[in-house]
Amino acid sequence: MRGVSSAILSALSRTIGIDVDVSGTRVPHQLGQDVLELSRRFTRERERCPLSYMDNPQLRAAYLAYFFPVNLAKIQELLDELSPAFLWGHRNGVTRVLELGCGPGTGMMAVLDWAASEALLESSRLECVAVDQSQQALAVCRQLWDDYTAPFASQPCRLQLAHGDLQRDWTGVLRQVSGTAPYDLIIMENLLSELFVDRENRIERRASVVAAALELLSEKGTVMLIEPALRDASRDLHLVRDRLLATGACTVYSPCLHECPCPALINEDDWCHEERLWIPPAWVQAVDKEVGFIKDALKFSYALLRKDGRTVVERGPSLYRIVSELRVLKGEKRAWMCREGGRPEVGRLDRMASPTNAAVDDWHRGAIVSIDNIVRKQRNGKLSSVGRIERDTAVQIIRPV
Repeated sequence: MRGVSSAILSALSRTIGIDVDVSGTRVPHQLGQDVLELSRRFTRERERCPLSYMDNPQLRAAYLAYFFPVNLAKIQELLDELSPAFLWGHRNGVTRVLELGCGPGTGMMAVLDWAASEALLESSRLECVAVDQSQQALAVCRQLWDDYTAPFASQPCRLQLAHGDLQRDWTGVLRQVSGTAPYDLIIMENLLSELFVDRENRIERRASVVAAALELLSEKGTVMLIEPALRDASRDLHLVRDRLLATGACTVYSPCLHECPCPALINEDDWCHEERLWIPPAWVQAVDKEVGFIKDALKFSYALLRKDGRTVVERGPSLYRIVSELRVLKGEKRAWMCREGGRPEVGRLDRMASPTNAAVDDWHRGAIVSIDNIVRKQRNGKLSSVGRIERDTAVQIIRPV
């Protein structure tokens, strides 16, 4: 369970002029109201395009104080999940990262801070390219980067800023950054759902942007797509995923355990998202107290796409990914799973608990589990909709989150 590093918090403090890590502090009322305004734009009022918030000083401060640490932590969660497949410095000791729609450089700073914490900058150079349509956002990105790297004895990292509007001319933007390709990591966080919002062919257009980005990827690189854990944004991400896989443009490293069409799209009320525990900074906790939010978990949808076929675990017919919370019902425990072929609901009756299937008690959203046999029993002449784990069923957690 990660927190936000003191180096990042210090850089944020100096950039926005407030101490973002003082335990027990109260935030200014206006800042809390600005966080509420941004939250409305990012959720219930997404049709109000939030792309200009970085040009408003008050909203910019609110974003940096509250949403920046949250979004940075999401990226670092996925960097942990991607490691060691994220082969640092494997091309002549240089790792190149591209962030599209970077805002104040959340992705750039997440990678820089993650690399510093893993001591990777001691043996390899980091070269980053950050693209955004807001000059003010790019200026903040540069300020945060320079502040963070100022104490470095040497400069094993470099940041290049690029101004471009992906909504109006994504092909031109990608041509602009193609000169420093190939990239080992391309980050698009909270970007796709802001592109082509009012277009009927928005999924096709978004998939085209990702497909073109994949062309800039190194042979062993990764495209990281992160979207809000909202139903519509998540389902659109699943649709983009399906379109890319159907064309053979990439494979899925995680979260999926297959390249088949996303089962979450079958039922219009379903969507797949993550909920990961983290340690929120004291300032974020203070904002929560002021405005009535609870940011005790990181909620998001994501896809890590590659071209080399590498996957987070070796796939097999007995593997499932848990896509719900473990529900404790009267006399049993259940969870929804995802695998090639669908999203089954699987449960274990309390009277069937045994040392062999004891891992059921530790199931949680996002975990990859192995179940050697699921039984579907007849009821009134029909197969039960719930798969059952028997007393002798072998259950293991292959990869927790």
